[in-house]
Amino acid sequence: MKVVYFTESLLPHVDGVSRTLAQLFGYLESQGVDFRVCSPFVPGPDVSWSGRVRPVRYVRFPLYPDYRVTVPRLGSIARELEAWGPELVHLVSPTPMASRAQGWARRRGIPVVSSFHTHFVSYFRYYGVPRLEGFGWRMLRRFYERCERVYAPSDSIIAELAEHGITNTELWSRGIDLARFSPDHRSAELRAAAGAGPDTPVLLMVSRLVKEKDMADLVQMDRILRQHGNIHRLVLVGDGPMRAELQAALPDAYFAGHQSGDALARWYASGDVFVFPSTTETFGNVVLEAQASGLPTVVVDRGGPPDLVQPGRTGFIARANDPADLAQHCERLLRNAGERARMGRQAREVARERDWAAINGKLMESYRRVITHPPRPLPRR
Repeated sequence: MKVVYFTESLLPHVDGVSRTLAQLFGYLESQGVDFRVCSPFVPGPDVSWSGRVRPVRYVRFPLYPDYRVTVPRLGSIARELEAWGPELVHLVSPTPMASRAQGWARRRGIPVVSSFHTHFVSYFRYYGVPRLEGFGWRMLRRFYERCERVYAPSDSIIAELAEHGITNTELWSRGIDLARFSPDHRSAELRAAAGAGPDTPVLLMVSRLVKEKDMADLVQMDRILRQHGNIHRLVLVGDGPMRAELQAALPDAYFAGHQSGDALARWYASGDVFVFPSTTETFGNVVLEAQASGLPTVVVDRGGPPDLVQPGRTGFIARANDPADLAQHCERLLRNAGERARMGRQAREVARERDWAAINGKLMESYRRVITHPPRPLPRR
């Protein structure tokens, strides 16, 4: 099997997409699958598959300069791929480069699949242009209807895509590294550095500090908790354009900045309750990482995260964009150490069921079905 991937997100850039692809590409290597990757990011030589990455030209995304948007030209890349002979093209996001690659593949009879990682359409309302959401969904339908499969990370997202006319979907879930994310990495030193005493519960959030993570709800939630007299330490792990604004709005919180690898795992394990108000997640990798680290999680009832939480057993699901309801659920856990511990243990046990090899093995089976079956006819317009 020969598969080529087109992606705007890849190591060394770290986000949910790049971490998911790193797990997939490691699995492909272990199975002897021949693959290539076209991306504006190129991992360092310490990454075993870095030699398979073909760098492409890009511009920086104005609203978030850490992101790179590829220039929609294939040129020499197309010639190299034609010489190599891919059997399948996987488009990771609906970008200009992906659209160009989609057309190139279809003209040559190469089947195309895609995956839904980021809820780009929902971002419009956070940046003052909510009327563009309808246009965005129309563009997504047009892009995805030209793919044989659209791999979505959760059943909730599959249902939402269906509501918008995108039905050629299949589940590609996410796994977790249980050795990296573990309660064993709890650090009294980290807790002390964050200003949390032995009996002070740490309310943790790991996220990019951007509007579309519903940071305004987090600010209001923390104010409500303090008004109710809750003793806790809010810790935010991550960085982004909202950091200065959030530091001004949350003077009692601790900002740990961007963390990765073992340092990130220690921060997870050193928390007591994980809170995540974002309504724009397609899955919620950070929720699964928190669960594997032994934390009860409080999420909201939109997107992929509620699929990961068993209310009353591993955490709670609050109403979306309702800081008071979010605060109520967090308050229950902050005030009851026994319930926190019980839910944290159960969250860890649930996380054990998510094996990356099994998940990516199912994706490979789907790839084979796509390659061996004739392409779907395009809908008439």
